[in-house]
Amino acid sequence: AKMSKITRPENSQPARAIWFDRAKYLFINFLVEDSKDVQVDIQENKMIFRCKSGDDTDLYNEIYFYDRIQPKDSRERKYDRTINVMLRKIKEGVAWPRLTKDSGKPSWLSVDFDNWRDWEKEEEEGMAEYEKYIDMIRGVSKGGPPPAMDDLDDLDFTTTVVSCRPAELKLDNSGKKETVKGFNVTLEDTVLFPEGGGQPDDRGLIGGVPVLRVTRQGAEAVHFVAAPLEEGSSVRLKLDWDRRFDHMQQHSGQHLITAIADSMFGYKTTSWELGRQRSVIELDTAAMKPGEAQALEKAVNEKIRACVPVTVQLLSPDDPAVEKVRSRGLPEDHAGPVRIIDIEGIDANMCCGTHVSNLSHLQVIKILGTEKGKKNKTNVIFLAGDRVLKYADRSYNTERALTSLLKTGAEEHVEAVDKLQKSVKLLQKNNLNLLRDLAVLTAQNFKSNPNRGKLFCLHRKDGDNEFMNIIANEIGTEDTLLFLTVGEEKGAGLFLLAGPAETVDSLGPRVAETLDGKGAGKRGRYQGKASRMAQRGEAELLLLEYLKHCSSEEE
Repeated sequence: AKMSKITRPENSQPARAIWFDRAKYLFINFLVEDSKDVQVDIQENKMIFRCKSGDDTDLYNEIYFYDRIQPKDSRERKYDRTINVMLRKIKEGVAWPRLTKDSGKPSWLSVDFDNWRDWEKEEEEGMAEYEKYIDMIRGVSKGGPPPAMDDLDDLDFTTTVVSCRPAELKLDNSGKKETVKGFNVTLEDTVLFPEGGGQPDDRGLIGGVPVLRVTRQGAEAVHFVAAPLEEGSSVRLKLDWDRRFDHMQQHSGQHLITAIADSMFGYKTTSWELGRQRSVIELDTAAMKPGEAQALEKAVNEKIRACVPVTVQLLSPDDPAVEKVRSRGLPEDHAGPVRIIDIEGIDANMCCGTHVSNLSHLQVIKILGTEKGKKNKTNVIFLAGDRVLKYADRSYNTERALTSLLKTGAEEHVEAVDKLQKSVKLLQKNNLNLLRDLAVLTAQNFKSNPNRGKLFCLHRKDGDNEFMNIIANEIGTEDTLLFLTVGEEKGAGLFLLAGPAETVDSLGPRVAETLDGKGAGKRGRYQGKASRMAQRGEAELLLLEYLKHCSSEEE
């Protein structure tokens, strides 16, 4: 293995990290807020991570991998609270039982259960993470070609590039708004669905270039891509089938739930949202009656088991049949025939979205529950198809993890957690009482010392503002200057400067500045938050020098 240029700093500690596994990729998230001087060295059999945290603590991790990875197709990205690393496996489709070569689990490493999924039958999980890691894949943080995405579904065809124009796309990247430069491409024809009708857009490849967004402009589908395509050139277009089929299942599931809710209870659908993890249908009712959600779920699954056909009709806008179908109206810029989705004997609805050809393709629908919506409406939360299986898998993994932690069966988890919460509250109450007693004893110990000076300094990891103020009240601040801090030794915490009002007014802002914090004060007390508690020593020197200066003036 080649030598790394990254060296381990003295007195460093490992950064906390979580990881999860995918068919082609591994993802490691180092949990570091306000990181600085980030260095990442990714090798075939190991990686080294080094940075400084917001409080200037040196962090260093050296990870020897369970198996080999492809360094050239791996990327990292820095965020406000994390540094995310994406690693391309050499052996695709082979699950890693652990991240590290050593079977012993490091104390700083844990599994990201929120993102852990069973991908045994999934072809490309990395694609689902594409938007989040867009700049990794495009090689913003490193040189070299982007990771290949060659295992999309074989549904593809050849078409012609009509136009390619420079453009910008605004993305929400982990809650942070980001503008990406690229190109808007129109094609002679396309199989990629542009967002509309409550359904998100498709993803795929045009001539090997990833498609990041597809929108509709009039009768045209506009594809946003990261690299330019030559106008008039013939290109091969590939569809991300997993994403498409998921959207088909959720959208057809929505049509079915909407139709059955109307026929059974008279509840009309006023809107719906196809979410990344779950979908929501807004019903025009203040609340569903007890048992109605369960009856609705039973009825829709009966229709799925009946293998009801779903067909598409294209009608002229002036066809009388158009007036008989369920619709929220056509867009103002609509052109061409009207598209009707017909669930045989159940529903006919005007819709531009993609759908299954038979209800049996939905597999199953699970209604997770209902919640109060806007303006006297009720939201029905549901999953369809593969999402139900993934939800069951996540729930089972969570159940297993809780069983291991709580040492009880699944049916006793709620009771066990309730007992733990009550125990924690009692311990917190007892701890608070002990801290109060300790504050009083600390003050009395200082006051009984015949050799006590005019400055009292104290730091305690555990404590709060009340703890510090009790000490200040017990000692008194007429003749004594108190500098009290609580929190991490080298991290963030709270501080209190108490003493004669004139002294505190003068020194309070300077102490806050020394600790890289903010505060406010009045009547001889200045308190606030500190970011760099490691600078306490400098603050204490500042106070001592001030008191020495005052003593020399008095002499």
